[in-house]
Amino acid sequence: MEQGNSEGDRRIRRVCIVGGGSAGWMAAAALSNALQCGVEITLIESEEIGTVGVGEATIPPIKLFNQSLGIDEGDFVRATQGSFKLGIQFVDWAKVGNRYFHPFGTFGAEFDAVPLHHYWLRAHAAGTAGPLDDYAMAWAAASRGRFDVPSPDRQLVQSTFDYAYHFDAGLYAAFLRRYAEAKGVTRFEGKVEQVALRGADGFVESVQLDDGRTVAADLFIDCSGFRGLLIEGALATGYDDWTHWLPCDRAVAVPCTRGEFTPYTRSTARAAGWQWRIPLQHRTGNGYVHCSQFIGGDEATATLMANLDGEPLADPRVLRFTTGKRKQVWNRNVIAVGLASGFMEPLESTSLHLIQTAITRLLALFPDRDFDPLGVAEYNRLTAEEYARIRDFIILHYKLTTRDDAELWRYCAAMSIPHELQWKIDHFRRSGRLVSAGPELFLNPSWLAVHIGQFNIPQRWDPMTDLRAVDSDRMLAGLNRVMGEAADAMPTHQAFIDRHCKAPAL
Repeated sequence: MEQGNSEGDRRIRRVCIVGGGSAGWMAAAALSNALQCGVEITLIESEEIGTVGVGEATIPPIKLFNQSLGIDEGDFVRATQGSFKLGIQFVDWAKVGNRYFHPFGTFGAEFDAVPLHHYWLRAHAAGTAGPLDDYAMAWAAASRGRFDVPSPDRQLVQSTFDYAYHFDAGLYAAFLRRYAEAKGVTRFEGKVEQVALRGADGFVESVQLDDGRTVAADLFIDCSGFRGLLIEGALATGYDDWTHWLPCDRAVAVPCTRGEFTPYTRSTARAAGWQWRIPLQHRTGNGYVHCSQFIGGDEATATLMANLDGEPLADPRVLRFTTGKRKQVWNRNVIAVGLASGFMEPLESTSLHLIQTAITRLLALFPDRDFDPLGVAEYNRLTAEEYARIRDFIILHYKLTTRDDAELWRYCAAMSIPHELQWKIDHFRRSGRLVSAGPELFLNPSWLAVHIGQFNIPQRWDPMTDLRAVDSDRMLAGLNRVMGEAADAMPTHQAFIDRHCKAPAL
């Protein structure tokens, strides 16, 4: 029998999402897909406020999010002017003139109980192996400007890589808006001017818009960006500031006409930060993430504008941020998602992933109107661990530098870092072993790419390497050859898109 809103029915009946953009519409799409029994979902956004919209590069788990919604990959790539991403190339990070690649997937294919990179360490020391990048299928394809989807046959070297996307974040939000509204999400245009709290427990009861409308709900999702309108403005949750480890606090962004159509993102270290380059079908996205302590805004903008592929397509936009996270991402009946929950600089393209996992975690721990404190605490614990481990992986890039040509790099090389990260660095430097205290978003190949790419070369390889009857030189040479042949057989990045998911001209 339908219980309706009787006293015994504690189900969430009304969800209000404050803010649009990628975070708001990803939340709306996922919730409208998952909540199928009488839940009213409302999203409030203002076209006047706009969105940050710099999260145009992703990591492979975004495919799972789209698949969970039943979204066709070709439709999605076409609608967002998207392209494909096999990893990130890092330029001038360890030292000026040095390049390395962080691939999606593995290095090589494991051919023994001892991890492949230990055999590579031994061969490299003997001068019989090339750079570590030479043994990643993702780089074999990326360096040739080629792309195809991985093979499902685990016996083939073409199964050892993965991929993600570059896309226009604004177009992605619009794509998900159409999806969510088709599933019954109601959108209100307007700005939230007042937030009403319940006197008994301080929960958010309703929000009032600038036109006088009031929206009440049981659960509020704060996607209001850096402002954190509900999580901070109304609930004063507090913020953990990480700028002593990640000192960049500004970004200037500008699109330009398209240049080389690489199937990878590029991150180029500059004197006071780093520049991103993200190729889309219709343009290239660019930005300079920098530290205002070491460079002025005008100089940062000039540096970016002098290092574009083509002609700028808009005026540069300046973003100000503080790297860190809310002390509680779920506070009372408010859950902060996206920039409202915290900011992780986009060095490893984790912004949209953190939105994705916030939503996935909410669905796994979805509350009723009693908001069990145990579930809230678990959500906050898991979020804090995820943020800390991603934070440490990003710090790794800054800490492992030999550059001494600019103040930022001297500061980063000398700074103290979190204990767990130092423990990981020390283990790898001593013995080439990759250790962790718990689950990681970035798995061993990712850590390996940065350690080796930025000259944290182990003092020795695993002793087991010399106790195995393995012709590792032959195996490494064979892997490199087979990967090259497989990459040469792939279509170019452009040809793949033209065949499967070319976007209509704007």
